[in-house]
Amino acid sequence: MIEILTNDELARARDAGALVGSILQSLKERTTVGVNLLDLDRWTKKMIEDAGAESCYVDYAPSFGRGPFGHYVCTAVNDAVLHGMPHDYALADGDLLTLDLAVTLRGISADAAISFVVGETASSADLAMIDATERALAAGIAAARPGARIGDISHAIGTVLTAAGYPINLEFGGHGIGSTMHQDPHVANDGRPGRGYTLRPGLLLALEPWVMADTDELITDDDGWTLRSATACRTAHTEHTIAITEDGAEVLTLAR
Repeated sequence: MIEILTNDELARARDAGALVGSILQSLKERTTVGVNLLDLDRWTKKMIEDAGAESCYVDYAPSFGRGPFGHYVCTAVNDAVLHGMPHDYALADGDLLTLDLAVTLRGISADAAISFVVGETASSADLAMIDATERALAAGIAAARPGARIGDISHAIGTVLTAAGYPINLEFGGHGIGSTMHQDPHVANDGRPGRGYTLRPGLLLALEPWVMADTDELITDDDGWTLRSATACRTAHTEHTIAITEDGAEVLTLAR
């Protein structure tokens, strides 16, 4: 299903996106050495409920996971990159953490992710990898305009990631979003320009470049959800929800 949102729905999408952005910013500010991943999940639950929103994750049970996710935010640490299930782990100095959050507010969903290093010890390799995903996301957003195609976005993202030297996994990527979290079209993190669905005003997309330092192969953790790099290398993931407008792409998941 591909949804084209009305003006009223776009207004609600802006509110949902701002909520996601503000929660992620708050979590980043509160994430210090010693904070437990379960604390992050508990804080996220409260912020979602205080805003009158709903979690997209807690009851989510797709075919690639093992039963309902059961938590409110994805917390991927170091070699984990996607769908990181919160568990009893206290963050250490130098951990590379990705927080991925999706909520529904007044019937419209928004989805975003940030990666950052906890504490004071950040390696140049980690910072470069995070920067590559952020630059790739910016390139994808710049390519998202009415009349362009999904392949144009994928190509823009992939060009940046490939130039930075990272292998690209095509199994998981960006996606349409609207009244539900995951919709068509799929937005791979590499592709051929001029191919795929033609972008129209009112379309919402979640773009999410993610990489693993030296592999494109994933393995699934024992929890049935957390996806890790097959070589135990470090990973990074950055995501925004955007709306296609007459003037180009509007980023919705920035904190207000």
